[in-house]
Amino acid sequence: MKEKEYRFGLKLNVAAFLLATAGILCFPQILNLQENSLGFTNSIFSIFIWILCICAVKRSLYTVDLRNKRGWLIAGGFSFLFTVAMLFGVRLEAMENVDFADWKMWASIPVLTCLFAVLVRKCWDFLGGIGERRAMFAQYIKTPKFPGKLVKHVDMLTFFFLLLCWFPVLLGVYPGFFVYDAWSEWGEVASRSFSPHHPLLHVLLLGGIICAVHKFTDSYNIGIACYTLLQMVIVSGGFTYLLRFMKKKGVSRAFRIVSALYFAFFPVIVMFTLCSAKDALFTTALLILVLSILDMCNAREVFFASKRKMAVFVLSAATMMLLRNNGVYAFAVMACVLVFYHKKYLKKMAVLLVMAFLSYFLVNNGLIMALHAQEEAYQEILTVPIQQLTRTYHFNKEAFSPEDIDTLHEVLSEDALEQYRPKLSDPVKAYFQNDVFAANKSKYLGLWVKMGIKKPLSYINAWLMNSYGFWYPDTVIDVYRGNGTFTYIYEDSSYFGYEVEQPGLRVSRIPWIDGLYRKLSLEVWKEKVPVFSMLYSPGGIFWFIAFVFAYVLYRRKYHLMIPYLMVLLVWLTVILGPTYLPRYVLIFWYGLPLFVAMLLDEI
Repeated sequence: MKEKEYRFGLKLNVAAFLLATAGILCFPQILNLQENSLGFTNSIFSIFIWILCICAVKRSLYTVDLRNKRGWLIAGGFSFLFTVAMLFGVRLEAMENVDFADWKMWASIPVLTCLFAVLVRKCWDFLGGIGERRAMFAQYIKTPKFPGKLVKHVDMLTFFFLLLCWFPVLLGVYPGFFVYDAWSEWGEVASRSFSPHHPLLHVLLLGGIICAVHKFTDSYNIGIACYTLLQMVIVSGGFTYLLRFMKKKGVSRAFRIVSALYFAFFPVIVMFTLCSAKDALFTTALLILVLSILDMCNAREVFFASKRKMAVFVLSAATMMLLRNNGVYAFAVMACVLVFYHKKYLKKMAVLLVMAFLSYFLVNNGLIMALHAQEEAYQEILTVPIQQLTRTYHFNKEAFSPEDIDTLHEVLSEDALEQYRPKLSDPVKAYFQNDVFAANKSKYLGLWVKMGIKKPLSYINAWLMNSYGFWYPDTVIDVYRGNGTFTYIYEDSSYFGYEVEQPGLRVSRIPWIDGLYRKLSLEVWKEKVPVFSMLYSPGGIFWFIAFVFAYVLYRRKYHLMIPYLMVLLVWLTVILGPTYLPRYVLIFWYGLPLFVAMLLDEI
């Protein structure tokens, strides 16, 4: 028996050595070394990494259940996707192109997939016992108790605590961050000329408040500040609702306190809460919808017996769809999943979904009719095809016949095509001829299909360049580099807009706070801090959420997977968008405490 155990242990040691060695040889393929592999290969740092890999793999192989095929399949699937994302992402970041003929890249995929799968399995086994360890130590840890009156009013105190923490930042960046689509949304109300390009509910809310306050005060800044304060109140209410939900689910008081501090002070939360773009309100509605779906999946009977809970579901879903067009597509798919998952309550589920969609269509179409909004331009839904044709023309013009070029120029002029930016489709799509396209859609879609058949890799790279910031953790977000704004020109970072667009004007009451948020928005130093930089990375948080999703699947907690799906569907809609910016996936930060609580078995 001892001889058998000895031989088995020897095999594991050899396997750990070989896998760690192969992994360390492939690591340069996922490191952004700007084609200078000496930055890693001739460094003694690689020796330490190699030793740590051997120890980690050896310990993992000794302690995980090697016969659990299901666990290895899930960990392997997650590791494979993560490996591919890292290998593609490092090439897109460094060279703006994935060379699909690179054999080193393909050879690294199986090696790194195996290495990461072993480590992931070990992490899951460690996390699996965290609930038991917490229960064991709970008897030795005294949770601080608050006076009864404070506990009774904890929701109200949390609500005002968040507002109190955000208010000094508002004074520092007064009247708030009036940026991104703010100028055009206000302009629609001021000119009484509306378009469905921006959600009309938000257009009326933002522009209406600013114009109304300006009429009485003759100050646009006060109007912008009033809208910002209203948004702060709504977002604070959303976070308070989340913390209350976590309390009902038995999440520890210590964790809820840390979550409240995170909401109060983490810069990404604060800057978008004080930003006039629709992202904060949309994400708040999405967050409440996710909680409502989680509540529905946890206790179906209780949920479908509560009119209040069902009303929250309908209201949050309709509001989310009214505040972002991509929310409609995501929720349409989610509706199919909910119908399938809640077959026992099919009639009630169907009624709720019909009410949500009906509310959306009535309000949205009612506003379009009442405001005489013009038809939406096609380039918004054709963002990816426009970028694919433009990239192919830019790098492979010889693939176009003279007739193809003439057809392309009918919808995109030569001047427009020269505006090509690999990470941003806005400069080109702004010149797209919608009327020409509408007159003969099949002709231009036929050109798109024809060139896609000729140059499929060019099409793939065009889409990857527009989206990789959402799934590659090491991305430096500089998509607007060189673009001029009302008050500055983007340089190293386009993380956040920061400025106050016309007709507003930045009048800081606390200059050092204004300076801090300018640095956070427009400089890359935060992305250069090891480990902590991942808190600012959309790609980094995406893979954390994916890790939690895979772990929940591994633990067979299928009821927790459905809410995750709503977040994933929204993510799938934005990777088909014009570029990658944190504001499009703000739910990553707004929902982060919820995801962490699920990972730690708090929920």
